[in-house]
Amino acid sequence: MAGRKQFDVDEALRRAMHVFWRWGYSEASIDRLTEGTGLGRGSLYGTFGGKSALFRESLQRYAQTYQPLYERALSGPHPSPSAAVAAFLQVALNRIADPTVPDGCLLTVSATQFPALDAEGQAMVRAMIDALRTGLEQALLATGVAEQEAAELALCTLATNKSLAVLSRAGFSGEDLATVAAAAARNAEGLPNRAAESSEPR
Repeated sequence: MAGRKQFDVDEALRRAMHVFWRWGYSEASIDRLTEGTGLGRGSLYGTFGGKSALFRESLQRYAQTYQPLYERALSGPHPSPSAAVAAFLQVALNRIADPTVPDGCLLTVSATQFPALDAEGQAMVRAMIDALRTGLEQALLATGVAEQEAAELALCTLATNKSLAVLSRAGFSGEDLATVAAAAARNAEGLPNRAAESSEPR
């Protein structure tokens, strides 16, 4: 049929996502994208509309793949804040250990190249990070942690999540990364449960 695409668009997008993931937006040249996807320039532009648009679609594909994993990890119920933190960071550890994807995290490498992104790409990156932070806060609040502690711990846990991605790209072992995650979870032990305290009769 005339005009029918002779390639798997979803597979091409998955491969493009890996190119951005491995190289970051700045270093993901059109040559690297065509090589990584197996598409010619004409097909790449005709299907995805250019590098910036392809990046945004790749980022959306990444979110659709991993955001549900974080949501399930945080859904609980968790017996403690430490358990919620551990469950959240385990998602990152599992992704890093997956030999079928590049090291690190597409969201993290995109955040490090924030100035190179267009306004829409920047907004997507920030929205995805904010969603992780909000999900963490809600999960921690559900364990009975007071609002201030939940906000602070969510931010620190988010920072740990991103540091795991950076360390993995620098060749740190899975054992080292697990040590970092375990230490972060231990930091959540013994948090004052002011929500519960406030409900106690005086």
